[in-house]
Amino acid sequence: MRRTRLSRLDPMLGALVLALVAGGVVLGARWTEARETEQRYDEVLAAARAEALAFTTLDHRTVEEDTARVLDGATGSFERQFEGSLDQLTELATQNESISKGKVLSAGVVSADGDSARVVVVADSTVMNVNTPSPQPRHYRIQMDLVRRGEEWLTSDLEFVS
Repeated sequence: MRRTRLSRLDPMLGALVLALVAGGVVLGARWTEARETEQRYDEVLAAARAEALAFTTLDHRTVEEDTARVLDGATGSFERQFEGSLDQLTELATQNESISKGKVLSAGVVSADGDSARVVVVADSTVMNVNTPSPQPRHYRIQMDLVRRGEEWLTSDLEFVS
């Protein structure tokens, strides 16, 4: 009698163990996917914050280094547009003795997949030049499209939004 009872339990225990293992595999896969998504978001946000800070920071005394930082994080149409405006930007910054110090206040991922992302950044800067010697605040809301190039996330498009 005892053996009969155990014989009936064996398939149920086997099914229970199988269900637990299957549930563990599913939960493990979801955890791994969530961890990868979180890591991707962290990388995207770090790149977007760095590019927004570079873009809102410019000093006429270090204009070449400042613009090089922007270009280091740029690609595609944003890189072409920024390069196309470099001569004029450098001339204006130098003539007006402009200084802009940026600060990123907040950033959030709108969407992201394995090789592209859209981020919205809120940044402020203080701007001074020969015409406005006391710091003037500027407020920016920037939408950035980023693409993955190797291990880096680069800004391919940047536009001001309200």
